[in-house]
Amino acid sequence: MEETVFNQFNEPILFEKITANSIIPATNGIISESRQALEKIYNIAKDARTFDNTMLVIDDIFDKLNNYAGLFELMANTHPDAEVRQQTLDCSTEIQKFENEIGIDEKLYQAIKDFAQTGDAKSLTGYKKIFTTKTLLEFERNGFALSSEERQALKEIKDKLTDLSAQYETNIADCDDFIIVSEQDMDGLPDDYKQSRKTDDGNYKIDMSYPSVRPFLRYAKSDATRKELFMAFQNRAKEKNFPALKEILILRKQLVDLLGYKTYAAYAIEPRMAKITETVWKFENDLIENIKPKIKNDLDELLDAKCKHTNNLNESEIYSWETSFYNNILLNEKYNLDDKKVKEYFEMYNVIDGLFSIYKTLFNIDFEELKNTNVWHPEVRQFEITKNNKLVGRFYLDLYPRPNKYHHAASFGIFSGKAIDGGYKIPTNCLVCNFPKPTANMPSLLPHSEVETFFHEFGHLLHSLLTKAALSSQSGTSVATDFVETPSQLSENWAWNYKTLKLFAKHYKTGEILPKELFEKMLQTKNVGSGIFTAGQIMYGVYDMTLHDKFDPNGTKTTTDVYKEIQNNILPYKFVDGTTPEASFGHLTGYAAGYYSYLWALVYAEDIFSVFEQNGLLNPQIGEKYLNDILINGSSVDELEQVKNFLGREPNQKAFLKSLGL
Repeated sequence: MEETVFNQFNEPILFEKITANSIIPATNGIISESRQALEKIYNIAKDARTFDNTMLVIDDIFDKLNNYAGLFELMANTHPDAEVRQQTLDCSTEIQKFENEIGIDEKLYQAIKDFAQTGDAKSLTGYKKIFTTKTLLEFERNGFALSSEERQALKEIKDKLTDLSAQYETNIADCDDFIIVSEQDMDGLPDDYKQSRKTDDGNYKIDMSYPSVRPFLRYAKSDATRKELFMAFQNRAKEKNFPALKEILILRKQLVDLLGYKTYAAYAIEPRMAKITETVWKFENDLIENIKPKIKNDLDELLDAKCKHTNNLNESEIYSWETSFYNNILLNEKYNLDDKKVKEYFEMYNVIDGLFSIYKTLFNIDFEELKNTNVWHPEVRQFEITKNNKLVGRFYLDLYPRPNKYHHAASFGIFSGKAIDGGYKIPTNCLVCNFPKPTANMPSLLPHSEVETFFHEFGHLLHSLLTKAALSSQSGTSVATDFVETPSQLSENWAWNYKTLKLFAKHYKTGEILPKELFEKMLQTKNVGSGIFTAGQIMYGVYDMTLHDKFDPNGTKTTTDVYKEIQNNILPYKFVDGTTPEASFGHLTGYAAGYYSYLWALVYAEDIFSVFEQNGLLNPQIGEKYLNDILINGSSVDELEQVKNFLGREPNQKAFLKSLGL
């Protein structure tokens, strides 16, 4: 399969070769090849160990395994063939289990430990020193203070967690729930939204994807139907994932009990920028206090909008299914901003052209779409990035919803960059999105919030593709979990500047540039509701931290009880009884004890952006400095040092708080 699917070195993947019959043999083959490579490492004499014959080979092994794991994860979430999706999911899980096995390989640990004691290792500097130190630490975090029996128990726990986590995510992706509503229930929704969801009997089918749910909660006038959809959305995957989450938390507790950590959060945060749980709790609690005045102001504005809309001056409560609706009314009536009019200026292909134009200017790179390419679905598009006429990255865009496809927007890494004997391995990525699909009568028009999403995910994509890190393990987005969102959140800022928006924000019918007056209204509304939104992000972070730092999964309190308690303490609207939102909170698997990272990383992103604000958002010198100080490094340079190098000073929260309107 490697020779066929992966084609020649640095050539595009041949997706047509991925069949249900080829996946298992390919997985068995790469695992067997990896075992042989490990045997060679074991057999090197203690005094003959070098970075190249030990550490570099370890990086090679993980790189080749992750070529398959990345490809399989993408296929499991996007491939139209159900059998291929299941096979790639199963085999991706098998590769993760094998990597778990490598993580408790005593012979490999001893080999690394032996190398670390050599003069060669002690004289290492830069990325080689970082890689050796972190790899040794990771092995020790994997239980090498334990007996062989305890390590085997640890492996069994990790394997179970791998299976459960994969199934938890699949249960969310496979959710095909929907509600059927009448013409009357659709009152308030745009025509293009209605056209794409109308059924043969004259009713409308509203599925649980974001392009269906978000506009409905924003525009539908029927309070009862909004509540019905909200309840269904907050109960996605409930039957399977409510018990699965409890089992995941129990297994994580067993894992850290074996390793001697106080909590799973303490274990998870140790290698990140934050280092200890106390730092994260202080970060969250300080934020809660800092934004309380903004939350109160936001709630007062929403209640005022509700009172006027219902002609009832005694309204004293906003419900979860009402926030988007009254926020939209507030924007229309108080700020006179019509979201439906705004999105007429954000036709999706124009947004793509705008993204390309901005980053071409900042980083001196070029984008080229390849035609008649080999992809997994006819709607998928393939592109290449070049710099000074040299190929530096390849990516795919899978933009529209379809049955059994991943429901959100995400950057899927396929290949990591890596220096090898034949040159530099070209990193490859795919943006999987769920933007409104064009119809016969209407192009794909993006709400400005979806434009932000596109910029966000494109920030991840560029972080992964513009890397020059020598090691796959340090390449691109292979950075500390609480730093990985910094480049992506930074990228969102270019969707909020008139100079950059003028490059692509054109009316889909007339070609008219987004009027400055309309942009000023957008800008006025940028921080409308920012306190409540940030409170929501804090709530998710606190919930995630609570489950992993202050919750007994074997106790009488349920994960829903915890969610309700935290929401009622932090958000200005009450938890809706009868919902189980944690069952579809996908971050609880990959981001365990890590959701705080979004706001944590945003602090750094806004501080970095302040330099662009001072020197010009399309300043190629600042763009090149950002590229060289941060994007190309991955984790080959300490993340905090990267930020300091770019800023020329210690980072601070001033720009972040200013961005919230405080």
